[in-house]
Amino acid sequence: MVDKILAIIPARAGSKRLPGKNSKQLCGKPLVKWTIEAAQQCESIDEIIVSTDSETIAEIAKDSGIPVPFLRPEEISGDTATAIDVVKHTIDYYQKIGRTFDYVLWLQPTSPLRSSTNIQEAIATLKTKSAEGVISVCECDHSPMWSNTLAQDGSMKNFLSNFVKKNPRSQALPTYYRLNGAIYIAKVEPLLAQETFFLEENLFSYVMSRESSIDIDHHLDFKLAEFLLTERTEN
Repeated sequence: MVDKILAIIPARAGSKRLPGKNSKQLCGKPLVKWTIEAAQQCESIDEIIVSTDSETIAEIAKDSGIPVPFLRPEEISGDTATAIDVVKHTIDYYQKIGRTFDYVLWLQPTSPLRSSTNIQEAIATLKTKSAEGVISVCECDHSPMWSNTLAQDGSMKNFLSNFVKKNPRSQALPTYYRLNGAIYIAKVEPLLAQETFFLEENLFSYVMSRESSIDIDHHLDFKLAEFLLTERTEN
């Protein structure tokens, strides 16, 4: 039997740092539409749903051919609501109408440069590794080995480790990766049981380029995404 994948695009109305960002126009499209279209182009996805508390975003999704069978209730629409709250609410809806899925694919609209190819490759990693979960990452812009906390008096004593002091060239340092927020996939049963996409067993990474990993949180992120998308479409 072929595993069934449910893609959830979470797109609530509120955003403190960049108000209305999910419906904000980015290179001629609402931000959320970039993720909707990337998901629609991925043949391995069986169902796509937009979970939102916004009538505006719901209309954008419906106009794109994506079902919005409900508006997200207030208790899972605020700043304290978690991804797992939204996943549980969505899975519960489908169970009530007699539909089940093997995997949940979580696609945040704040990653507009994540392509359908990225999504498909992450799903392929899931299958190749016989994994229960896959999470996307990218290389860190700067090695965290160059970072540390500061003492109250601003002293930099012991700021760098001896290893870094002896290997001042960045090329000599190990490569570090960070979460980029673009793709999370998890098998439904352990996801619900452990209440996290960071499953205890059989969890693997999918590495994306830093350019494709832009995560829009602030105005500057939005402008950078705008520049990169414009450059991509022109080339």
